[in-house]
Amino acid sequence: MTTVDLNSKRLQLLQELIPGLSRAAVIWNPDHPLHVAAVADLKVIAPRLSIDLGFMAVRSAEQFAQAFSEIERTKVQALYVIDDPIFFAHRNVLLQLAAAARLPTMHDLRRFPEAGALVSYGPDVYDLFRRSSTYVDRIFKGAKPANLPVEQPTKFELVINLKTAKALDLSVPRQVQQIADEVIE
Repeated sequence: MTTVDLNSKRLQLLQELIPGLSRAAVIWNPDHPLHVAAVADLKVIAPRLSIDLGFMAVRSAEQFAQAFSEIERTKVQALYVIDDPIFFAHRNVLLQLAAAARLPTMHDLRRFPEAGALVSYGPDVYDLFRRSSTYVDRIFKGAKPANLPVEQPTKFELVINLKTAKALDLSVPRQVQQIADEVIE
């Protein structure tokens, strides 16, 4: 699955979870090269789904409050977070601000809904770790790392936090719950 596919799937999931979704904010780190590509993808994908996106560049946790002030001013219905080490390290603050703004959030790592976000959809990190062990084994047995093929993730997971949905007065459709890999109650 390409990043374009993942970004498209995440926006579609937000539409399924938030009836009438038409405006969302995207928090991203402009210093991260992969974020620049993701923003470009989202700018192409969102109009096809009739979603107007606003982009909030955030380089540090100290900028969260300012970003949320702008997000609340624009009256968006959801927050799409392009996950970043800064956002992960300060996820509790980020999610507290989202909860205070009553915004459901989309992420790529399961650790976010485990910490109170509404939903995540992305590669199964534990599967990636398991698969990487075969590379380590091959290297220990003499394979040159440069000769090993680059692999893409093959297992993806959808995690939904129903406690957060309830706090936001969202009703998660049964069909979405049924396809989820984990539903946090």
